[in-house]
Amino acid sequence: MSLIVYVLVGLLIINAGFLTLLILAQPPKKDSGAGLAFGGGTADALFGAGSGTALSKITKWATVVFIVLAVILGMMETRMHQGNRSDFESGVEQQQQMQGAPQPRVAPQPANTPPPSAPAVAPAMPLYSATNAAPSAPAGGK
Repeated sequence: MSLIVYVLVGLLIINAGFLTLLILAQPPKKDSGAGLAFGGGTADALFGAGSGTALSKITKWATVVFIVLAVILGMMETRMHQGNRSDFESGVEQQQQMQGAPQPRVAPQPANTPPPSAPAVAPAMPLYSATNAAPSAPAGGK
């Protein structure tokens, strides 16, 4: 099953590159203006009978293939991982049964350990006092 997934992913990558080149190769429309940018005429461009060039038709089909491949790959990956999850959960349950009750994540502190004390803080030094005043002038100076 994983080989099929790898092949489909490869096809999806090739299709995405091809689709990118197709979109970049599209010529600008002659009547493309602000009206078309806001939805005017898009229904005619998408669903009109025989509308568009061969390049636009190939782009539409490449887009459809891209979406179909993406949906198929999404469904396949979901189915592949559902079985793995239940296998993992059953393995965890077996481990817990073999070990008994689940172990706590954080070990409790022993009862005889005193709580940590607050760090010692030195008393604040005053900004100005008599002891740290400016030195006086020398005794014999002018």
